[in-house]
Amino acid sequence: MRDHETVPYSLPDIADDESIARARSMRDRLKQRRTCRYFSDEPVPREVIEAAIEAAGTAPNGANHQPWHFAVVSSPEKKRAIREAAEEEERNFYAGKASEEWLTALAPLGTNEDKPFLETAPWLIVVFAQRKGGIEEDGKTQNYYVNESVGIACGMLIATLHEAGLATLTHTPSPMGFLRNICERPDWEKPLMVVVVGHPEKEASVPAHALKKKPLEQIASWL
Repeated sequence: MRDHETVPYSLPDIADDESIARARSMRDRLKQRRTCRYFSDEPVPREVIEAAIEAAGTAPNGANHQPWHFAVVSSPEKKRAIREAAEEEERNFYAGKASEEWLTALAPLGTNEDKPFLETAPWLIVVFAQRKGGIEEDGKTQNYYVNESVGIACGMLIATLHEAGLATLTHTPSPMGFLRNICERPDWEKPLMVVVVGHPEKEASVPAHALKKKPLEQIASWL
């Protein structure tokens, strides 16, 4: 007997060969995902963004408090404000805040303080981690495993957007407090990242360095 209310666990029963095929198919689709820094301004239907956020909202999380909020920005004025504030932080980062070791690690990726994609892409999804609030979002109830929960949700968000044929970029300027002000979110929410969403421009490219992925035998052990 369980001392809490339950509903039956529901999952399609599929044969091993189909299970393997599905896993490999998903793997192959996700292997095509690349971070994009060159976006077009081609519109993307709001319904795609809504569906992706709903998918992210099903992520496993601490105590089912669902400690996340997705502020979706499409206003040119808001996007410009985010870009201006982010570039100010990035200039500080590249001008001395970052260590030489960090800058050396970034060099093969060709990143710099210029972030035009924050204005060009049709959608910015600003992801907030709710340190308090609970499922009722009262701003007082303690939330648990917040960063882990929101991190999983972001992965599911990006995977869904990729499945929808869209390019994404995770942008994490530091500090990010300005995002709370621009998106008009409460003090108990912590900005975690900006997910830039849209179609790649026709001449978009990715750094060759980004194609280097650790092999299975390096990232997994079997005990």
